[in-house]
Amino acid sequence: MTESPGKASPEERGLGALGLKLGLSRLALWWEGAWRALWPPLGVLGAFLVLAFTGFLPTLPPALHLLILIGFAATLGYFGYRAALGLRAPAADAAARRLERDSGLAHRPLAVLADRPAGDDAMAQALWQAHRDRAVAQLDHLRVARPKPGLASRDPRALRAAVLVALVASLGMAGREAPERLLSALLPPFAEPLAPAVSVAARFEAWITPPAYTGAPPQFLKAEGGAVAVPEGSRLHMVFSGSANPPELRLGGAAHAFARMDAQSHALELPLTEGGALVLKRDGRDVAQWALTITPDAPPVVAWDPSPARAGRGLGLRLPWKAEDDWGLAALRVELRLKQRPSAPPVTQDMPLPGGAPRQAQGAAQHDFSAHPWAGLEVEARLFARDGAEQEGKSEGAFLVLPERRFSHPVAQQLIALRRALSLDPSAREPARRELDRITNAPEAFEHDTGMFLTLRAARHRLGRDRRDEAVGEVQQILWDVAVALEEGRTDRTARALAQAREALREALEEARRENAEANSERNPEERAEQRAELQRRIQELREAIRRHLEALAERMQRENNEALSYDPQQRVFDRRELERRTRRLEDATRDGRQEDADREMAELEEMLQALEEGRTSRAEDRQRQQRQRGQQQMGALQDMVRREAEMLDRAHRRSGDQENTRNDARRPPPPRPQTPEAREEAARDARTQRALRRALGELMQQYGELTGDVPAPLAEADRAMRDAAEALAEGRDPRSAQQQAIRALTEGGRQMSQRMQRQFGPPQPGEGEGEGEGEEMAGGQQGGEGQDQEAQRGEGRDPLGRDRREAGGSAQDNAGDTLVPGDAERMRSHQLQQELRRRGAERERPPVELDYIDRLLRRF
Repeated sequence: MTESPGKASPEERGLGALGLKLGLSRLALWWEGAWRALWPPLGVLGAFLVLAFTGFLPTLPPALHLLILIGFAATLGYFGYRAALGLRAPAADAAARRLERDSGLAHRPLAVLADRPAGDDAMAQALWQAHRDRAVAQLDHLRVARPKPGLASRDPRALRAAVLVALVASLGMAGREAPERLLSALLPPFAEPLAPAVSVAARFEAWITPPAYTGAPPQFLKAEGGAVAVPEGSRLHMVFSGSANPPELRLGGAAHAFARMDAQSHALELPLTEGGALVLKRDGRDVAQWALTITPDAPPVVAWDPSPARAGRGLGLRLPWKAEDDWGLAALRVELRLKQRPSAPPVTQDMPLPGGAPRQAQGAAQHDFSAHPWAGLEVEARLFARDGAEQEGKSEGAFLVLPERRFSHPVAQQLIALRRALSLDPSAREPARRELDRITNAPEAFEHDTGMFLTLRAARHRLGRDRRDEAVGEVQQILWDVAVALEEGRTDRTARALAQAREALREALEEARRENAEANSERNPEERAEQRAELQRRIQELREAIRRHLEALAERMQRENNEALSYDPQQRVFDRRELERRTRRLEDATRDGRQEDADREMAELEEMLQALEEGRTSRAEDRQRQQRQRGQQQMGALQDMVRREAEMLDRAHRRSGDQENTRNDARRPPPPRPQTPEAREEAARDARTQRALRRALGELMQQYGELTGDVPAPLAEADRAMRDAAEALAEGRDPRSAQQQAIRALTEGGRQMSQRMQRQFGPPQPGEGEGEGEGEEMAGGQQGGEGQDQEAQRGEGRDPLGRDRREAGGSAQDNAGDTLVPGDAERMRSHQLQQELRRRGAERERPPVELDYIDRLLRRF
């Protein structure tokens, strides 16, 4: 079978493909040889580019820079020369052998295509042709493999990859400055370019930034130099522009290099740790010089002023302190360490500082540690002050006993003693367990309260089974909670539970009302049923809370021989049957989905419960009326003080011989004349009267503070003015200026008292007893004679506060009109007030002012 003339034979096509593959094989051989020969010089070139793009070479001295350039050039030339010797074009036979090797052909079949038989024998020719055909048939299986330079064996640590990564990173760092940095690396800066314009334009800016905590502004360095003093921790910033050669900065003999910003700009940032001569040099010449002084930052100084002690009122610990720091205080704290167990972790309490960072401060903090396990034990108190540099200063240790709360319940006293013993020796767990066993074996001591019994047993088992160090502190907290609960009494505990149940039911009703109003049509029956079930559960909890509270009230009344609770429509006091009817109606309304009826029943129940909390006969209006009356009496007493102070001022004017001056004119008092014996005796009587008025003012301020919770500042100014006036009278000096200041302060204090009482208790009602209208008169600024009618109402023998001046030896008939024998209702109310005050006094999270007030009231009982 013959082939057509227009088509190439298979042998021709195979030979044509063979030529292409031989060319690719030769190219692969050339690439392998070239890569093996060129990678050393390329690595040297890459290392140089890395140094150039990072800007490292220009920072070196010019000689060293040049030496490195010569080294790189020599290394590059050496490896380049070796690479040139190694670059040879591969031979055709080598390309054929690589192609046969890549294709997996044996016996060199490509050589057969170029060979010829030696003889002309027909049999030999036929055999040779068959061999040639087989070789041609193998041409279709020829393949060229990818080049394999074999660098892994020559570079086993892959340094070529490291150079490539570093080159990419340095190029990214250089960014647009890459050409400039490359040029600077190739040209060492041996001399400034001979361009006068560049030299004339060279300039620098230098400033020192103090630490942020100092609050000091940056300090700019003058070009002409000079002396500079900066705080410790400051940083120097300097920018030099207009010169391609970087300048040099020397500080204390050490040189600091500038970083190049661009071709003509350089910058430096240096932390200043030592002083000395600060010299800026360029081209070996001094540009500017400063004498730098580093001011050290001293640690804060803190001390007690005076020693800490228990506060005058309440259970607080008064911590007076004073502290100072050269750059300002950042924080203040007190640490308490147990004297009998110094290894115990200290108790730390942060103390407030005035606003900002004061350099000098003084104050007195008050903290309540009465609930801490160390209460009643001696501790060492030490102050620690910290400044902005994190330096601390500490005070001398002060030893004191932490104030503790006094408990009257016997079991509470035992629990507090056990708690204190664990503070002294946390390892004494076994004695503590035995003590808890003894307490729980007599449940009648705590009214057989199951909750307290279980709580104490749980604390006992925790001491035996929980071996963690923190377990002792947790048990101490449990003992404190139980002691406080015992001290407050069962009635107060049930009252708190009742208030919580009321609040929970109120929130559930409000939630139901809101959901019904928003999505009444979208709610499915299951959701409505679930809501009703929740309301029923809340109602049951409220019913149970009311039952327990009524039982506690009945027990207390039985102990005090009071009558049982009964329903009275006028006084809104009720018994259990009435309560049960109300709660049943509320439960029926919520079950049937009658929201309005449920709200109405809840409102009536709230009113009845509120009446129960307020007592059987007391009303908020009565208390407010009584408070207004007390305030009016205090206003009347204050007016009487103004009147008496004005009378003493009149007598002082007469003694000075200036009868024409009025008591309101104290701007320029005339010089006093020599006093007669009668005048000195009168001045001595006025001094005694002035001291008595000051004592009365102190009591008035205390009573008014208990009434309203605050005392107007002008009353304190009046107290100081009265003190100055009393001293002036006792020493024979002119007291008129201090007396007039006292009158002005009393008048302003009375005005503020009247305004505050009207805001708190409302305006006085007509016919509310004595003292009516006094606040208005004081607010109007009247000063003389206003208290005369009030004194007449109080009667003879009364002091400015309305108290009886008669001596204790008076007869019973003389005081019969002032004696009011309390009845059963008053005793019941008094007992309720005591219980409420004890409950509130146990809530240590209340404000210190309120706790002090409660403590003063309890001491009266």
